[in-house]
Amino acid sequence: MKTYEGRRFPLGLEVTVNGQSLDPRFDLWDHSPTGFEWGYAGSGPAQLALALLADHLDDDERAITLHQDFKWAVVTKLPHSWTLTTDDIERTLQSLVGKVGSHV
Repeated sequence: MKTYEGRRFPLGLEVTVNGQSLDPRFDLWDHSPTGFEWGYAGSGPAQLALALLADHLDDDERAITLHQDFKWAVVTKLPHSWTLTTDDIERTLQSLVGKVGSHV
């Protein structure tokens, strides 16, 4: 199981997966050249949603398809500091099945 963590610091923030920096996956979609954000709906949260799903799913096309729905369901609601596990992400993806059709 993977553990994803986001933390804010006085001079910025960091997002890790199992203690290592999470790849923002700008190669898939460059929503936010300044990087990740969370807690609202914007370009930084979209980049985070894409990166989380790309890492979790190991399926770039599926991550692109689902990341906006995942952003609205999860990333916009994340607190100042947060932790998500692969189980948390899977539960959310399963809850999106009826909303996004057979893409999940």
